[in-house]
Amino acid sequence: MMTRTLIRGGLVITAAEETSADVLVEDGRIAALAAHGSACAESWTAERTIDATGKYVVPGGVDAHTHFDLPFGGTASSDTFATGTRAAAWGGTTTVVDFAVQQRGGALREGLDTWHAKAEGQCAIDYAFHMILSDVNEATLKEMDHLVSEGCTSFKLFMAYPGVFYSDDGQILRAMQRAAANGGLIMMHAENGIAIDVLVEQALAAGRTDPRYHGEVRRALLEAEATHRAIALARVAGSPLYVVHVSAQEAVAELARARAMDLPVFGETCPQYLFLSSDRLAEPGFEGAKYVCSTPLRPEEHQAALWRALRTDDLQVVSTDHCPFCFSGQKELGRGDFSKIPNGLPGVEHRMDLLHQAVVEGRITRRRWIELACAAPARMFGLAPRKGTLAPGADADVVVYDPHARQTLSAATHHMNVDYSVYEGKQITGRVETVLSRGEVVLDRGTFTGRAGHGRYLPRATCQYVM
Repeated sequence: MMTRTLIRGGLVITAAEETSADVLVEDGRIAALAAHGSACAESWTAERTIDATGKYVVPGGVDAHTHFDLPFGGTASSDTFATGTRAAAWGGTTTVVDFAVQQRGGALREGLDTWHAKAEGQCAIDYAFHMILSDVNEATLKEMDHLVSEGCTSFKLFMAYPGVFYSDDGQILRAMQRAAANGGLIMMHAENGIAIDVLVEQALAAGRTDPRYHGEVRRALLEAEATHRAIALARVAGSPLYVVHVSAQEAVAELARARAMDLPVFGETCPQYLFLSSDRLAEPGFEGAKYVCSTPLRPEEHQAALWRALRTDDLQVVSTDHCPFCFSGQKELGRGDFSKIPNGLPGVEHRMDLLHQAVVEGRITRRRWIELACAAPARMFGLAPRKGTLAPGADADVVVYDPHARQTLSAATHHMNVDYSVYEGKQITGRVETVLSRGEVVLDRGTFTGRAGHGRYLPRATCQYVM
């Protein structure tokens, strides 16, 4: 049975344009857009009409970097696919790309099947998977081809975490060569993990055990060195490269240099690096543990370089790296030894709002907000034109956004399954009001109406920046 929803009176904002238009949704897709008050728009009828007067109408967000139910450091991230995708919907994100993990000695297929089982029937919004390569060998290299053909088209490697996820330069080069042949995109956690482990050992031996030393041993220069090395290996392999969670101005400089050479090198940063600094790691009473993530928070002076790179397109995407661990019982595992604090922060609910705050503050434009949060991640990871925009034929993932509402971020009001907020008490302007996922209202003027199981798995095309 055909169902229609009409969104009237809003300012439609995409990465390409802003226009006062009405949006017609039919059977889960965008059917048409027409100027508000035009004869075409006035002729439309629908079972549901949403009044967006005075509001923005924007595409649903695409968060291309989440970790739901991820085993790490003797525990697991506290958001499941059910709780995490629900929180994402509250924040105006309608698609997430999570990371399936290959266990050392295991097959890629086993890891992907495990993550499918975790997500199936649980998600309130649409989802897809990247594949973490933990054990690069001849068998897993061949498996990469099969995964690409099935729509799992991006593969993450780690230059950090020796003994857990770490790959050496030879393994990385082989994986990049395979991706160059099969069209896959290599994603890189760029930190020199071997050198970092030396600094960790030396810090602990000297009695430097507090959370602030997590940031001090994970030096910005070691992020920059690894970024430079990853770019060099990608050039040798003829492979595109996407560097995740860029936090240091020195690493940004490496990406900018590569892009000035017209290399297919891309990067993301995250809200925590844009709005928080390493001072948080030094908060007393072990409170700094709440802010432990990798790459780590940097001194405030790094933020200017990140914002500038977002404006110049040397960084293309803002994702969250959402990987929450409760302070009580999880972050506390590292009392007396910062290296045992589970790495990760909550953030999937607040990305769209925080980037809108950047619009309010004049750091980025409204269209750049949508480019970074919706359109660019959709194109980067083979989800466009279905996701990331408002155009006829696209999925009706639509957010009605109130740009004037004021809110205070707090653990008392957020919907992520974690017992603290890294933005506790931060006041921002703008709030998600209504969210449609494939035409179904999942958030109705501040009331959650979605359900577990609505979200569908999305096989993806290859990176649309390197076609």
